[in-house]
Amino acid sequence: MTREEKKTIIESLTEKFKETPHFYITDASGFTVAQVNTFRRMCYEKGVEYRVYKNTFIKQALNNLDADFSELDSVLKGFSGIIFASETANLPAKVIKDYRKKAGSKETRPVFKGASIDSDVVIGENNLDMLASLKSKEELLGEVIGLLQSPAKNVISALQSGKDTLAGLVKTLSERES
Repeated sequence: MTREEKKTIIESLTEKFKETPHFYITDASGFTVAQVNTFRRMCYEKGVEYRVYKNTFIKQALNNLDADFSELDSVLKGFSGIIFASETANLPAKVIKDYRKKAGSKETRPVFKGASIDSDVVIGENNLDMLASLKSKEELLGEVIGLLQSPAKNVISALQSGKDTLAGLVKTLSERES
């Protein structure tokens, strides 16, 4: 591979990191070609992209960014693949867990190395469950809207259910004053 080709790959990877707010770094070493293809297909079906890069390319591309990703240097060893997610931060974690579940109870690959969620770095396999349980922006907005609508619905419901009682109460009070 020539220097120009390497430079082109690093530039395109840098752009990909800039465009994508969430990415996960995994280790899928030991996968057969069929397993890698199954995992890629699963990623594609869920709306995320899985690509394999050399660790030196990943390091150089991360160094080209404004944010500090030096924490990820420690995980960039061995075989590294990157899962890019444009919108939902927890989707790659869910894809990894789904793949493992479908592959069998003993499957631990791909191994989660680290992730960047809106420039926040998370490292270690032990954080995968936490990342998978994060709520998406849409889920959080739905909950907030539901909470905001709840008091108004309760007031309207109380007024509607007690309209006969309320009318009777007003009538009684008006008769009492006369």
